[in-house]
Amino acid sequence: MARSCLVKVDRFRSLDFGPGHPLKVYRLGLTFALMEAYGLTSLAQVYLVEPREATEEEALTFHNKGYLEVLQLCESGLWTPNLFEHGLGTGDNPVFPGVYRWAMLAAGTSLVAAEELLVGRARLAFNIAGGLHHALPARASGFCHINDVVLAINKLLQQFSRIAYVDIDAHHGDGVQFAFYSTDRVLTISTHESGYYLFPGTGFVDEIGEGQGKGYAVNIPFLPGARDDALFKALEEIISPLLEAYRPEVLVTQLGADGLHGDPLTSLSFTTNGFLRAIELFKGLGVPWLALGGGGYNIANVVRAWTLAWAKMNDIEIPDEVPASWQELASDYDVYLERLRDEPERLASPPDVLDDLERTIQRLKETVFPIHGLK
Repeated sequence: MARSCLVKVDRFRSLDFGPGHPLKVYRLGLTFALMEAYGLTSLAQVYLVEPREATEEEALTFHNKGYLEVLQLCESGLWTPNLFEHGLGTGDNPVFPGVYRWAMLAAGTSLVAAEELLVGRARLAFNIAGGLHHALPARASGFCHINDVVLAINKLLQQFSRIAYVDIDAHHGDGVQFAFYSTDRVLTISTHESGYYLFPGTGFVDEIGEGQGKGYAVNIPFLPGARDDALFKALEEIISPLLEAYRPEVLVTQLGADGLHGDPLTSLSFTTNGFLRAIELFKGLGVPWLALGGGGYNIANVVRAWTLAWAKMNDIEIPDEVPASWQELASDYDVYLERLRDEPERLASPPDVLDDLERTIQRLKETVFPIHGLK
C-alpha cells in the first residue's frame, strides 16, 4: 500500500499575523481538526510527521543572507532598520513576535514533507501550512516571508531531474516562477486571476521562461468571474497535455483555496467540483506528489477544500454532513460550514472570460506546445 504523509500543525497555534490581517493562522488547526473528525488522519495508509524549522543553509538555497539577518532581527516584533527595502513591516508582511520562527517553521514543514518523498517512505506528502509562493530572494511579499515552495523543490532537485510545479492559487506563483525561469528541470504552471486585476500583477501568457527554461514557465490567467468551466478547459487543454509530455519524476502542487467563490480577496468563482477536478488530474499522474497549502481567506472554504483534497488523495469518500464536534470547535472562531461540497456549477463563465481564455490557450499552443513536441 502506497503511504501518505501529513505534516502536523500544532506548533503554529501560537503564531498570529494580527487581528486585522487576512491570513488567519488558525485555519491550519481547523483544517487538521476537520480531517481528524472525518477519520482522515488515522487511515491505515496515513502517517503523521512533526514539523521542524528550516535551517539557514536550506533557506540560503534561495534567499539572500542579508535578508535572513534582517528577518531574524524582526523576531521580537520591534522595528528594525532596512525593513521596508525587504518588504517587511507593511500591512501585507508585518513583523510580529515570532515572525522569523513562523517563516522558518512554514518552510521547514515543506522540507520535512519533501524528505519523506526523497527517502521513499511516502508517495504523497501534504503540508497544509506550506505554499507561500510569493517570497523573493531578498524580499517578503504577499503574506510570504520565506518561499517554502522553492526550498522544497531545491531539496527535491538533489535527486530528481524533472519536477512539475502546478499552482492553482488565485494569485500568480511569481516567486516560484522567478526561481526556475531559466531551467528546464522544473516546469512551472500557474492558473490565477489575471495580473491586470489582482496582486502580484504578473503571470501573463507571454511569460514563458528564458534560455534553457524557455517554454517551461506556463501561465493561464483568468479574468474575474471565471467559473468551473474555465478551470476545466485549462486543465484539459493545457495542463494535462503538458504534464503528459513533460513526464515529471515528481509533482509539486500549490493548492490555494482562494479561487473558490466567496473569497474576500479575489474575484474567481470556482467550486469544490473544479478544485477536485484538479486534484484528480494530479493524482492520475501516478508520480510522487508533494502537495502544499496556499492562499484562502474564506476560512470555511479553506478547511473544506483541503479536507476534500486529502480524502480524494487517499481514495476515501466522505459525507457532506459536517461532524458536530468540528462545528462546535469552529464556532469559537465564528466559522460556520453547512456542508462540505458545492452543488455542481450550473452557470457558465461570462463570455468575455471564455473568449480571453481561448486566446490564452491558442497563444500557449503557438509558443509553448511546440517546445514540448505538442501540436
